[in-house]
Amino acid sequence: MSWGSEQQGQQGQQGYGYGYGQQVPPQPYGQGYPQYDQGYGPPAQPVQYEQPWQYVAEEPQAAASNTIRMDPVQAEPRTEPATEPRSVPEPEPEPGSEPEPEPDAGPRPKGGGRDRYFDALRAIALVRVVAYHTFGWAWAGLVFPSMGVMFALAGSLMAKSLERPALKVVKSRMRRLLPPFWFWGFFVVVAMLIHDWMPGWQIVFWIVPVGDPPGNQWGIQAWEILWYLRTYLWFVLMSPLLLKVFRKAPLPVLLLSLAPILVFQYAWQPPYNRFGSGLTDFATFLFCWLVGFAHREGVLQRLKPALVIMASLALLAYGGWYAFAHQAEFGTYDLDEVPVAQTFWSAGFVTLLMYFKAYYDVDFAWLARFKRLDRTVTIFNGRAVTIYLWHEIALVLAVPLIDQFWNVPAFEKWLPLESQWFLFGIGWVLIWVAIPLVGWVEDVAAKKKPKLLP
Repeated sequence: MSWGSEQQGQQGQQGYGYGYGQQVPPQPYGQGYPQYDQGYGPPAQPVQYEQPWQYVAEEPQAAASNTIRMDPVQAEPRTEPATEPRSVPEPEPEPGSEPEPEPDAGPRPKGGGRDRYFDALRAIALVRVVAYHTFGWAWAGLVFPSMGVMFALAGSLMAKSLERPALKVVKSRMRRLLPPFWFWGFFVVVAMLIHDWMPGWQIVFWIVPVGDPPGNQWGIQAWEILWYLRTYLWFVLMSPLLLKVFRKAPLPVLLLSLAPILVFQYAWQPPYNRFGSGLTDFATFLFCWLVGFAHREGVLQRLKPALVIMASLALLAYGGWYAFAHQAEFGTYDLDEVPVAQTFWSAGFVTLLMYFKAYYDVDFAWLARFKRLDRTVTIFNGRAVTIYLWHEIALVLAVPLIDQFWNVPAFEKWLPLESQWFLFGIGWVLIWVAIPLVGWVEDVAAKKKPKLLP
């Protein structure tokens, strides 16, 4: 596996793993789909992605593509022990998690019993992911590094959950994550088989995605997001050991977690395969996962604000400098193309967010005063897995739907059919259709009574 230009010649086949690594920013939707002829603009051309450090698999028709991805999560009531230092509020369950009972919990926050600060972060992250996949903005990761934020929240929840037996926690997370993935994957796999996909033994990764599930070029807009599920499962499986190590020396372990990505960049490159791709992603977001541990364990609360702010600004400065200083090497300053920049920028960003929460006990309970906004945030968190898995398909289907609008003279005259913003809006309409249509699978996975809306 290589992050340099020597791998660029291998990109004509299927890519796996690192959700980053495309040599050029992803093409915005509406500017080229291999399966659709759009009604506006020039005829669509297939999107060509180049992944400098993404694994190329055996399927000859597949092509790599990576984009920013979002970490979907489920909602969990916020509870706080009354006196112990670990009274930091609990983020909502990650995909594959379940609410944790807290018999000694103290009073709940004002905003309906849930931590609306973390709810709001997840909702923002989901919106930003869909926007990035629509417009392909290179600066989006600098404004809000969604994946770093979501891995940090997941790490905080995992540290709390591991107060229970580790095996039980791991099983519960896989149970909550896999059924929605299987349900979604059934449609994607069948569609690719109909469109001439010939899978090999790697199709087993469509059952348990500890490695990147394979796919072909026709279905690339759907399966390209699955790197996140693989990385999340890696963290879940490794968390019992990681938490033990972290508790022995929290701050040294947190700082040392920045080292692996530098080693991969300058000293040793992981193999160019599924394992190497997973290792790269794991290293990229390791600090974010561990800062979630630091939040849950009360480590952040004990630090002085000046120290945290200075350290965070230093991390942000290095990450930003690296991204812009290596534009010639990676072809862009997009953090999602540059793992070292992503690691350090995300580290500084999430440290500030988590410290702000832990030290000042921030609670967005004021959201309850805005009923529609509060309800929207609740739906986003309760159906985050659904939104994450189905949003790419919604954006793909929005293209031929808009093509049909051109056949209606009134629509052609009065609607901005050529605008990417119009595509963005139609994509969200389809996402909202998918939420009641398929979101109930999340309830079934959680052993709850299925509901149209959470």
